[in-house]
Parts: sequence; structure tokens; C-alpha cells
Amino acid sequence: MKTTIISLATAFLALGLIACNKKDVPLSTGGNHVAAIMADGSLWTWGDNSGGQLGDVTVTDRSAPAQMYPEKDWKAVSAGIGYSVAIKVDGSLWAWGWNKYGQLGNGTETDKNFPVQVGSGKDWKVVSTNEHTVAIKVDGSLWAWGLNENGQLGDGAETNRSAPAQVGSEKDWKAVSAGTGHTVAIKANGSLWAWGLNNFGQLGNGTETDRSLPAQVGSEKDWKAVSAGTGHTVAIKANGSLWAWGINGRGQLGDGTETNRNVPVQVGSGKDWKAVSAAAGHTLAIKVDGSLWAWGSNEDGQLGDGAESNRSTPAQVGSEKDWKAVSAGIGYSMAIKADGSLWAWGLNRLLS
Repeated sequence: MKTTIISLATAFLALGLIACNKKDVPLSTGGNHVAAIMADGSLWTWGDNSGGQLGDVTVTDRSAPAQMYPEKDWKAVSAGIGYSVAIKVDGSLWAWGWNKYGQLGNGTETDKNFPVQVGSGKDWKVVSTNEHTVAIKVDGSLWAWGLNENGQLGDGAETNRSAPAQVGSEKDWKAVSAGTGHTVAIKANGSLWAWGLNNFGQLGNGTETDRSLPAQVGSEKDWKAVSAGTGHTVAIKANGSLWAWGINGRGQLGDGTETNRNVPVQVGSGKDWKAVSAAAGHTLAIKVDGSLWAWGSNEDGQLGDGAESNRSTPAQVGSEKDWKAVSAGIGYSMAIKADGSLWAWGLNRLLS
């Protein structure tokens, strides 16, 4: 079956990179739903809505983007597994959807099909979700809540939390990404830290031992962006080089093999990468020239190359060089071009 890359809409916000070094994230792919912010600050959602993750006061699935309320004051959004979390321009944090593990951060485990504010603070600037939520405040402090069975909240325990709890006492966190069972973050000094599930070496510390507290990945302090997927992690250094580690059974590390890695390995020799997104089995990245690249699992056409064969090294998606932002979902991919148009390909469970 030939994969077709389709354009969904125009005028979506193109603020920069889908990578955790940016506080303004306009597009996020969750388990089976998508959330995106348009240039006017309006928030749009579509896909599966069984847990209320579309935030429209229903549990009705949507197969096309629909605006979530008339407000146009949204700044950043992250779609997790069955829920969504977003930041408004005033710095307030809001969450809705599935809440089995307390991932909405409202002190309960009750699902919500409409946005509920997380606390009363208006000092949030970065958020990332999976089945747990991690977020950074403007003072540089890092907070986490939700599922914690593998120590992914970084609080030294394995107990779920239904309200934000600070990770350590440091206030020098700059970027964070929530993967499936693990978390990776970058400090202001460029050092990279990871914690949680490590069964495939996704923490990058040379072991396969889980950690419930942040541990530094190597000693380098030149990391710029990071994305945690399902069992693997990818990151970009300040010099533009791309690195990956963790599970590699489908070639998602992009190193030409299908061998797991428990320490970072460079993806090729290029130093021209600027954005990266890791998902369940595949990876997407954008180079500084605006070209889009994909590798890993392709059984649903998520690599966008018109085929369904896995790739263990980066392959360019089309020939265009006008890609601005990218987000890898579970079996599908989405990206925004420089003109603000939104494109999608791969598995289509209510995502067209």
C-alpha cells in the first residue's frame, strides 16, 4: 500500500522546533489523538476521545480538527496517552482526559472531558506528557505527576502522584521530555539527565537498571534538545550532531543496525540537525536546511516514503525543504511546513 502524505489544514502555528528546548509547542501527537495551536492562539483537537482527551465536553471521537472552546490564549500543548495538558499565555496550566494515574494533576483520579486548571499558579513554561506529566516553571524548577511504577517521576519512589511534586530542589532545568516509563531532561548548563524505566538502555548510562532519581547521561554539557520515545531516546547537541540510544529492534536509533544501545551513539556524521521527535518505533527529525527525515518502524507508512519497510538509517521524506516542526505519534507522523500548513501520514485511527 502506498503511503500518502495529506495536508489537513493551514495557518497552524509554526513557532519552531518540536523538541524540548522550546517552550512554545504548537503540535503534539498523543496515543490516538492530536492537539495543535493555530497562529491566533486557538486550540484544536481531533482523534480518539474515549477518555475526554479532546476537551470538548464529550467522549465523541472526531475525524477532523475541531476548535476546543472559543478562547485564543493557548501557548503550548502536549498530547499524552489518552489525555492532554496545555499552557495558556498567562502561564496557567490546564489538563483534561484520562486520569487513571493522576496524570491530570488535579488531586484526583477522575477523568475530565474539559480543561481543568492544575493548581492556581501562573508560572508554567514547558510541559511534556505520556502516562505521566512533567513540567518546568519559569523559575527553572521541575515538577512531575501521574504514573510512577518505574520511577519516571524522579522522586526516589515508585508511587503514583495525582498532584505536581517537585523533582529535587534544583531550579536550573531548561527542557524535559516524558517517554513511556522514562523521563529525560536538560539543565541550563547543557548537561543531560534521565530516570525511570531502563530495560533497553534508554537512560543512556551504560546499564539496564531502572532509576527513580535523575542521573546524568555522560559528562558532556553540550546538549541542546531531547525527545523520549517508547524505549528509546534521541537528542541533539549544540554542534548539531544527532544521538540516539535504547531499543533498536526496528532501526529507530538510525545507526544502521538493529542493536540496542545503552549509551548515546551518533546518528551518521552530520552536524546539521535542528529538531527531533521520538515515538513508539520510529523517529522523525528536521535538518537546518528544512528537509525532513524519518527512520525506524514503517509498518503503517509512518516514515512517509511511500513504502512499508523499516529503515535503520535516516531517509529523507520527499524533496521539500520547507518543514518547520514535527511530531511522531504511535504509528503515524505529523509535521508543519513554513507556510503553516499541517501534514499527516501513517496509521489513521480517526486522525484524518
